[in-house]
Amino acid sequence: MSPAIKPLSGIKVIEFTHMVMGPAAGLVLADLGADVIKVEPIDGDKTRRLKGSGAGYFAMYNRNKKSICLDLKSEKGTQIAHKLIAGADVFIENFRPGALDKLGFGYDALSKVNPALIYCSEKGFLPGPYENRTALDEVAQMMGGLAYMTGPPGRPLRAGASVIDVTGGMFGAIAVLAALQARNQTGKGQHVSASLYETTVFLVGQHMAQFAETGSPAAPMPARISAWAVYDVFDVREDEKVFVGVVSDTQWRLFCDAFDLTEWRNDPTLAANNDRAARRDLIIPRLREIFLTMTKAELMEKLEKTGLPFAPIARPEELFDDPHLNADGGLLEMTLPSGKEVKLPSMPIQMGEGRPGLYLDPPVSGAHTVEVLSEIGFSQSDIDEVLLAGVAQDAPERS
Repeated sequence: MSPAIKPLSGIKVIEFTHMVMGPAAGLVLADLGADVIKVEPIDGDKTRRLKGSGAGYFAMYNRNKKSICLDLKSEKGTQIAHKLIAGADVFIENFRPGALDKLGFGYDALSKVNPALIYCSEKGFLPGPYENRTALDEVAQMMGGLAYMTGPPGRPLRAGASVIDVTGGMFGAIAVLAALQARNQTGKGQHVSASLYETTVFLVGQHMAQFAETGSPAAPMPARISAWAVYDVFDVREDEKVFVGVVSDTQWRLFCDAFDLTEWRNDPTLAANNDRAARRDLIIPRLREIFLTMTKAELMEKLEKTGLPFAPIARPEELFDDPHLNADGGLLEMTLPSGKEVKLPSMPIQMGEGRPGLYLDPPVSGAHTVEVLSEIGFSQSDIDEVLLAGVAQDAPERS
């Protein structure tokens, strides 16, 4: 996306966030062109130092943002933060309920300083009996029914990515955009919230609707009764796997033609989807035999020519070389705070002829402290004073 058409250009966002959910909300706004300033502790956001499965959190969800490090427990640090927020359009936080109120950064306090402020809270739960509980992505997946639907019966399993954190962040960003539009009409800001638990419940709403419609509870995905005769992962040669789906009567006829299944093509008892689904015990074993004689490339080529749904079973590390993602902005080249050169996924939208791009690499902690302080009126001597006092921190060595 060209900088000239950043749709949120001119919107200033102050972000008090860590981990995934809050930063994901800020990322959406930053990728769309908002000026997002991430306020970190003096020693930097602890998310930067996570290992294992958390090692990619900061890199993925903090591009296109500026970083300033402040000591919010000091009076001067609090004053600087309040000055930043007084000139902002949006404030995003994902701390435990009440934590920021104690520091003077709750909605009631900040709305008095800036009545037009959109204050976005990313929480575990929306208001109700659970609202003060501590929640994580995994907690929400377990109690919201997603883990039950993902694992085999009796073995609840969380999804293989932080889907609730990220989706909850997206819902927060949607609420912010709606609140900005409302402010255009009223001139007033408001407090908006998104949550992990309610996000999970929204995602399993289709299964709740199935129960309401049929009276039968949805079975976990590994034990589900398929709505289609062919909607499975199949083994092919060389220990590879391919997903194949046939989800309409027209696709069934094309499928039979492609694989020379003339007797099935001409069988009136297999012409309709529901009849085919009832005879999966006939169809699936034979397809498994056929597909085992083919390589992954051979099967996918035939399916692509026929226009049928299919997918190789890819691993995340294989996506760096995906030709589609590399063709037109699907992966953004950036430099991480560690100095590593990487390609990471762009936001999955297109606007006009362009996609959201990279404007700022994921920042070193405090990389923009001096710049941001200058923008809010600090002289060089003022900046030197707060840096020397440890109230603010400039960019340290790469870590």
